[in-house]
Amino acid sequence: MQRALRLMEAVASHPSGAPAKQLARETDLPLATTYHLLRTLAHEGYATRLSDGVWVLGHRVQTLHGRTRMQQLLTAVRPSLAGLRDELGAAAYFGLHVDGEIRLVDVADGPRAPRVDQWVGFEDAAHATAIGKCVLAQLDDGQRRDYLSRHPLVDLTPHTITEPRRLLRGLSGPTGLSFDREEYALGTSCAAVAVADGNGMIGALAVSCRPRRLPRIESASHRLRATAAKIQRTLTLTP
Repeated sequence: MQRALRLMEAVASHPSGAPAKQLARETDLPLATTYHLLRTLAHEGYATRLSDGVWVLGHRVQTLHGRTRMQQLLTAVRPSLAGLRDELGAAAYFGLHVDGEIRLVDVADGPRAPRVDQWVGFEDAAHATAIGKCVLAQLDDGQRRDYLSRHPLVDLTPHTITEPRRLLRGLSGPTGLSFDREEYALGTSCAAVAVADGNGMIGALAVSCRPRRLPRIESASHRLRATAAKIQRTLTLTP
């Protein structure tokens, strides 16, 4: 494994690729071993041999990089979510607008702060969730139209808003918060606040609770905003 990783580092150090003989010299590996490792890496998608004989990194390296970025994101965000959960006694959520979709990135819950049961895929229910509405409120008109054209406003509960104009009018309230009032699941309400860095990142922070506790959560909106600002600063500083 050490030799394979050393070989991948050598391949990565040559933007235009390098032949196996050169890679063998640089890693101090026997040529036969180098060929064997390169073939194995190629089979798994971590290296590719071009038509002129040089070796470059394979497509799966980029996949790993994307997953690593998500793990870094979770590491940066989770402490803030956990702090908000403990402070308000409610499950805390963080979502992002990624590649045209609204995705739930992480949830901090616990025995005394259970998360909402995601009985319908989150990506297909943004119109019925506080996070989804909060993100939609931050998109421009074109992005909103594109999203809504691809995601029907499905009726999930008797409280779900399925009329587009009504949905757009109520994306965010006068306090800047977005709400889910038992629109996704009966017995659960949510409040969300925007998290954006001005450089293209569009996200939202939310908490869920029993409907009777929603006014209390709304009165603590300053705590949601403070946590949102903390997450925003953390992500801005995350390489």
